[in-house]
Amino acid sequence: MNGETLTTIVAIFLAAILIGIFPMMSIAERNDDISQLSINTSISEFVDTVRKTGRITTETYDALILDLYATGNTYDIAMEAQILDENPSKKTTQADETKIGENIYYSVYTSQIEKALEENGAYILKEGDMITISASNSNTTISQSLKNFFYSLAGNNNYSIVASQTGIVAVNGS
Repeated sequence: MNGETLTTIVAIFLAAILIGIFPMMSIAERNDDISQLSINTSISEFVDTVRKTGRITTETYDALILDLYATGNTYDIAMEAQILDENPSKKTTQADETKIGENIYYSVYTSQIEKALEENGAYILKEGDMITISASNSNTTISQSLKNFFYSLAGNNNYSIVASQTGIVAVNGS
């Protein structure tokens, strides 16, 4: 076997890798992009529903989870409801004479909201409360695996699909 034959074999092997692997990486990245768009839309619609109805129901939460998992990935979902606690006091620094004190928010998190959903079927919010939800993929996608193999860019703690949305509740839930 001479040097030219070895060079030809290596060139054919590299061409096969380039023809097979890089298109697969491109398709995997596109799949992550589609998943990203899908969870952005799902989370945005969920927050808009909560803003308009003033409540998180078991049905809407389950529908959100189904929408997220329909992408073929698993997600860590975090919710935070910031509840407006009007704290009247005798002093005020604002110029509004109808307001007695300052508004304080306290937070309720995912586990507390899920517990209320199990017990009551709904978590009720009131006008002025804020809802924040975020989701990040907890599995390693094909795109992340290929990037780890070829570029060593993505690590175990890097998420490639992440979405977050916040909204202020516009009505009192009932």
